[in-house]
Amino acid sequence: MERIMTVNDKEYEIRKLLGRGKGGYSYLAWDGAREYVLKQIHHEPCDYYQFGNKLEAEVNDYRRLLHLGIKMPALIDVDRERERILKEYIAGNTVDELVRQDRVPPECLEQLRDMCRVLYAAHLNIDYYPTNFVVREGQLYYIDFECNEYMEEWNFENWGVKYWSKTL
Repeated sequence: MERIMTVNDKEYEIRKLLGRGKGGYSYLAWDGAREYVLKQIHHEPCDYYQFGNKLEAEVNDYRRLLHLGIKMPALIDVDRERERILKEYIAGNTVDELVRQDRVPPECLEQLRDMCRVLYAAHLNIDYYPTNFVVREGQLYYIDFECNEYMEEWNFENWGVKYWSKTL
């Protein structure tokens, strides 16, 4: 893991790996004043998902979700040459951590259902896996930007609920 990474020639100290997803590695980054998430797009194979241009898909998906009012981190910068995205860091526990500890606040499930109503009306699904959500001060944030055309088999009730099941 690199200690310093750049986004459009601005340097960020990499503090730790936050996670690896289908499209990239997310790191906690520091610019000397505040923390961010720096996502490095990767091109590792994924058996169950087909990609086009991952970086452009992230940017386009962010715009779609922002337009719908989905609570998520702000997209701060995009480095197309290095295939990196810099976004706001939302400090808090992931829903995955909270599910494993049986500590998911009941209002989070209601907030997720509110998100679903907006998404389904727009014919979209997001990645409902619990590591893609953070709870901060009672608010649920979708910290990934991925969204796809709505398919019933991939909606929350048919797919995501399996991973949030301790919350029901």
